[in-house]
Parts: sequence; structure tokens; C-alpha cells
Amino acid sequence: MRLTISHTTEYRYDEPAQFSLQRLRLTPLTGPGQTVLDWKLTVEGAHPEVEYEDQFANRVTLVSLDGAQDTTRIVATGEVETRDLNGVIGQHSGFSPLWLFLRETPRTKPGKLTKELLRNLSGDNELGKMHALMGAIHQTVEYKPGTSDTETTAEQALEKKSGVCQDHAHIFIAGARALHIPARYVSGYLMMEGKNEQAATHAWAEAHIPGLGWVGFDPANDVCPDARYVRIATGLCYRDAAPVSGMRVGTPGETLTVKVTVASQGQSQSQSQS
Repeated sequence: MRLTISHTTEYRYDEPAQFSLQRLRLTPLTGPGQTVLDWKLTVEGAHPEVEYEDQFANRVTLVSLDGAQDTTRIVATGEVETRDLNGVIGQHSGFSPLWLFLRETPRTKPGKLTKELLRNLSGDNELGKMHALMGAIHQTVEYKPGTSDTETTAEQALEKKSGVCQDHAHIFIAGARALHIPARYVSGYLMMEGKNEQAATHAWAEAHIPGLGWVGFDPANDVCPDARYVRIATGLCYRDAAPVSGMRVGTPGETLTVKVTVASQGQSQSQSQS
């Protein structure tokens, strides 16, 4: 499947911003199941400082403001060819050791509700348990935008029984690690069939299964990623894989607008979030 993607992120500041330094994780890499045919990242109102590969092997572009600015506009566009691997990414590679993906973060710390979710989990082996965990999360936590934010923890989402894809991913990661199965967060794009309004970008999780390596699980949709998915970045939780993160000095507020368009073979969708 050949996917054409356009992703625009725009910050409008209440007052001209004097200084900003942002990390952009907006560049997908060629790897298992995906070949990047063309990709371009442009930034208006800021300029690139350096580009590097982080500890999770994500491509990161560091940008800073070009003097006082009212607006910063980041546009990522390109074309990616994908194949359905039934979610199997394969053996672990990169700078970070596999054991690191057993480490808790504030967003993925398992608590009482996570342990209750695991209590009646079926499955004869690690793969079966991860499929059961994905299904249990999908049944328990309703996809409901506006009920969580980027700081929401897995336990908080379980308590509310609602959230968005990043919350489903955090709960899955918390549960997998509690079972001593390495797990990581994935940010990327998903071509949603027949839906015009979706969250700006998508997120899911991967668990490391003996004999298979990393396998993707998308609890928000209760499926393993297929050719509709494009991976951009991975990490221990949202913090490590956020499309845009950083700091700003000299302005009290901002308005964020994100628009993502994914198209393939005549099917298209527009996703927006503000």
C-alpha cells in the first residue's frame, strides 16, 4: 500500500515568542514493513540546529526560533510504501538494551486497576496474553477524545474508563511490563477507513515476544498493525516519542493546531485537532 501523508503543526503565540527550542520526531525511517519513498520536513519561523538519532533510534530534528515570532509552522509531507506483516517488526536493535523496556515511567506505572485487568487474562503464552490484554483494554476503555491529555497515566485512564489511543497504549505497556514482557510506545500514522475526523496522529504499543521479536498491538482498534500503519518513533512512553516537544521562553500562552491527511488509492481522510 502506498500512503501519501501530510502533517501540519502550527503554534500561534499570544505574544511574540522570544526563544524556543523544539525536538521534532516527524521523520519515518525505512524498516520492517515500510519503505520511505519521499519525505520532506519544513519549518517556518524557526531554523534547524542539528539532526541526530536518539537513544531509541528515532530521527530527531532540533529547531530554534528565528528571533521574535508570532507563529511557528511545521510541515511534514511524504510518501511511504507499506506491507502487512501482521504486526511483527522483528528482533530488537538500536542503542537501548532490551531490559530498558521493562522500566516503569510515570505514565506507565502499573497500579491496582492495571493488576485487576491482568488478573483474569487468558492466553497460554506471551503472545496469547498480549492479544488478550489488547482485547481487554479495548473492551474496558472507551475511545473518547477530550477526556485525557498528554500527562494522563495508565491508571487514570483505567479509572475514567475512557481516553485516546495514547492512553490505550500506556495501559498496554503498563500491563505487559507488569508481566515482565518488554514493551514500548509507538507514534505514527494510521489510514482510517471511512472516518473523516480522527486524532491528529496515532499511537500504539509493541511487546517483545520470544521467537518473534517486537510485535505491534493497537488496543484502541483491537488489531495488530497492518499496511495502514506508518511507524515514526518509539520510546518508553509518550514522552520519548512525541511528534513535537521542547521548551519556550517569553510568551504566556499559545494556540496549537494540528492537521493530518493520509491518502491511499483514492481513499483519503482529514484529521484535525486544536
